[in-house]
Amino acid sequence: MKVTNIPFKTTGFFSKTMIDYLEKNENTIPFYGNYPSIEGLKKQIAIKRDSFKIESRKTLVDVLKKQYNQVKTSEETEKNINDLSLDNTFTITTGHQLNLFTGPLYFLYKILSVINLCEELRVQNPTENFVPIYWMATEDHDFEEINYFNFKGKKVQWNSDQTGGVGRFSTEGLNEVLEVLSNHLGTSKNAQYLSELFKDGYLKHDTLAGATRYIANELFGEYGLIIIDADDTALKQEFVPYVERELTEQISHQKVTETISELEKSYKVQVNPREINLFYLTDEIRERIVFEDGLYKVNETNITWTKDEILKHLKEKPECFSPNVIMRPLYQEVILPNLCYIGGGGELAYWFELKKYFEAVEIPFPILLLRNSVQVISEKQQKKLNSLNISIEELFKKQNNLLAQKVLESSEVKVDFTKQKQFLQDQFTELRTVAEKTDVSFVGAVNAQEKKQLKGLQNLEKRWLRAEKRKQKELVDRIVLLQNEILPNQSLEERQRNFSEYYLEYGATFIKTLKENLHPLQLEFTVLTL
Repeated sequence: MKVTNIPFKTTGFFSKTMIDYLEKNENTIPFYGNYPSIEGLKKQIAIKRDSFKIESRKTLVDVLKKQYNQVKTSEETEKNINDLSLDNTFTITTGHQLNLFTGPLYFLYKILSVINLCEELRVQNPTENFVPIYWMATEDHDFEEINYFNFKGKKVQWNSDQTGGVGRFSTEGLNEVLEVLSNHLGTSKNAQYLSELFKDGYLKHDTLAGATRYIANELFGEYGLIIIDADDTALKQEFVPYVERELTEQISHQKVTETISELEKSYKVQVNPREINLFYLTDEIRERIVFEDGLYKVNETNITWTKDEILKHLKEKPECFSPNVIMRPLYQEVILPNLCYIGGGGELAYWFELKKYFEAVEIPFPILLLRNSVQVISEKQQKKLNSLNISIEELFKKQNNLLAQKVLESSEVKVDFTKQKQFLQDQFTELRTVAEKTDVSFVGAVNAQEKKQLKGLQNLEKRWLRAEKRKQKELVDRIVLLQNEILPNQSLEERQRNFSEYYLEYGATFIKTLKENLHPLQLEFTVLTL
């Protein structure tokens, strides 16, 4: 096995926002608090210790014990749950949707990132406890985003007409998905394990939340992972004061809008706030709460309240009020003694919009850490890369650029139009100088001619390259086939493939290998050759 780390920037798959953040670009500084480092985390410990109430710890522990009542709990996880009652225990959190059979590979990388960071922090801060948390997005209602996973290029999908928060969905009908999956997996020992994992998860648990907890616990329980379902009355009770302010002051809309006006000067805005960033949640629906004509209303329904009525309902049924993407991070930080949120680039980009909101409601803004990101390459694929003289860094080039480079490198006739283009540009620079001194109106004609001739050279270059590609068709086909195999759909495999493909081949060793070689604070992209 070989481990290669390269800058995230080199892959070309990460946004300007994330690259600037990792490089501590001054444009990003107003939008986060402490930076993800050992020093930054030590500062965050002091901040969170002073702000998190012991009563909140008791509520959290009671809820987790209830949720784990019917779950086979490892000693490590049980200890971590109990430790949360202590004022020197802090969490590192990641969140993820309830994707069918964990969804894309990066589900593993998120969770291993929180586990490994906790272990590193325990070494650096032996007087404190650090607990890894997986926050299940049980209140999400975007079923179409989570009802499938990809297996060897094939889509394995669950069809259901249920509505509302997906965590409450019945697992009925997933036996049909198991049959499809089992046919794909085969009959090996690892295939049998995967089939049993799916069966015990989805066919022996009544809800999608229960099934997801079971599977994540089976995969990561030995490392002390705690899985939390925040769709809980006691936890929502902790959040009531912030929901009340949202309903009466629309404070998140004000503060996030202010932040966006600054953020969008340099970066793409990920999400836009609504006037009220709450849903109304029941077993059947999850719909937006809006304020219209002096009344609070549930969108697409006939449910309405006056101000006094909705505040009374909030106190009586807090579980019916569900935070959207803008308020969910605050909910997390209110109910957890959390130091750091680990997520993907898109997630952290919308957290960048929230710092002023957190300050306004006086909740510490957590450290934001880009999760580990991994490309797995087999030894066979590495040998092919070597034979094609393609480096790890070159592998991530856009396919057309990679082909052009390799065709040029292998061509018997070395043709490079760079010198011709530079010569042409130099000639027209001189012409412009002459034109400006004699007849300024002539400059436009010079510029137009330069553009025309440069375009002509570019067209010649493209024609020559096409001809050379035809001549070297075998090389081109080998590169295309290999890159498409490693980067499906010209994307990172972690966004496409499911963990079961690698588990089928490597078994539990795959997860152990990942855990041993991923270092969250290294802030680099990892390539594993297995």
